Amino acid sequence: MTTTDPALRALAHPVRLRMLSLMWAAPLSAAELSRELDISHALASQHLRRLDAAGLVELAEVRSHRGGRERRYRTVHGTPLSDRQDGTPLLAEALAHNLRDRAARRVPGQEGVTSDVELWVAPEAWDAFRTRMAELLADLHEAARAPRAPGSVLLGATVMAFLVRADGTPEGAAGGAAEAADEDPAALTTP
Repeated sequence: MTTTDPALRALAHPVRLRMLSLMWAAPLSAAELSRELDISHALASQHLRRLDAAGLVELAEVRSHRGGRERRYRTVHGTPLSDRQDGTPLLAEALAHNLRDRAARRVPGQEGVTSDVELWVAPEAWDAFRTRMAELLADLHEAARAPRAPGSVLLGATVMAFLVRADGTPEGAAGGAAEAADEDPAALTTP
């Protein structure tokens, strides 16, 4: 984990990833998030402050509530996960945590889509797939509604697609293919 990137540190926590998803379509307060996520108000506030400090949420409104002032935040739209390459292992762990949690809550008998691939494809096929996947996810985000809005259903989707080093070296390990790929993506193809 980097010590200089607060957005990466904020994104690398499964609860904060869920909070960003919940606040995508509608602003929510710490109290609303605590109820939705079944966590304490104090913990929801702490996570919300971390997201705010990282610039991943913005104050949407302040309203009177029970004699006090309730601050409601919304997710800053964009693709912060796709832009984070330096912390891929941390993000993968947070995504895996959320995937395990969602899979345990899957509605029985309902259709879904499940796939796991590690394939060799032409670079053009990868570019086309990545573009289509980004467009599909953008469409899904655009269709998002506030949590528990009438006529809505809760769905879970976890997607992480990327090029893989052909020589099997992990991130940060010394290796010819890894170093060559930094300079030339064609180095990832077969000889």
